[in-house]
Amino acid sequence: MPFPLSPQSIDAIAEIISGGGGNDLTPPVGIYRSGPKIEKFMRGCNVAFTVEGSRVPSLVKCLNRLNNGFEAASHLTRIIEAAADPRDFIHEPERHNAVLDYLNRVLRFDGFELQQQGTRIRLLEAGKGVPVLAELAGLSEVIDFDTVSRDLDRALASSQTDPEDAVTAACSTIESVCRSILLELGQPLPAKKDVQGLYNAVKQPLGLSPDRTDIDPLIANDVRQILSGLNTVIGGVGSLRTHGGDAHGRERGYARIDARIARLSIHAASTAALFLIETWQRKFPTRPLPKA
Repeated sequence: MPFPLSPQSIDAIAEIISGGGGNDLTPPVGIYRSGPKIEKFMRGCNVAFTVEGSRVPSLVKCLNRLNNGFEAASHLTRIIEAAADPRDFIHEPERHNAVLDYLNRVLRFDGFELQQQGTRIRLLEAGKGVPVLAELAGLSEVIDFDTVSRDLDRALASSQTDPEDAVTAACSTIESVCRSILLELGQPLPAKKDVQGLYNAVKQPLGLSPDRTDIDPLIANDVRQILSGLNTVIGGVGSLRTHGGDAHGRERGYARIDARIARLSIHAASTAALFLIETWQRKFPTRPLPKA
């Protein structure tokens, strides 16, 4: 990610966290926080901070130090996402929308944007959000699907910096969904526990076998073609994980795939996983999936 941020972005982040200066008569965009509350907020982001003198200049000084530090990306990403946490605006959703709009208008000049994925806010490179991943993240949180959320987070975070790991995480996403379905149905895991073996095990109980006979004849061939394609896509994600991911080790200094291929794998895996979850919810609407 392109760090450090511009001074304008640092000032905007400080304004959202602090609620602006105490003598400012303009209604704050963010939440007004006293000095001790700003210190508490920063501690929640794993940053040691003490107000020295005025609270807003102290906060800006701290943010600038982090911005120019070795771990700017991890520190500031955590702080920005916390500043826009929707849980702090439960009773004021309009203010939350205003915070997102304000931060995005400034952050886009630095190549970033905030996106809501399920119930969480994520700082992403502008234009590189994945709508399917956002929808899947939302579903996975609604049904308490922590394993899927964790795998998606890992894939998103590493697609640019570590594409091999992203491919591994993308494949793990589908595996997590399939394992949870089998556990909830009380069925044993297949002998071959790779992604293709797990998907083959859930096809029949979910009614996803291409040879099913209960489909409207007018669309039967089309549905069978799509289901066959889904099988091919899942197999391809698994093969790419074997040959290009990091699950089985890799040669130092040699990258088999680039970020473009990693994102293709994430798109494919998340679409397949979303379809499996939606199929489960349609077939078993009252049965939540367990944590795999």
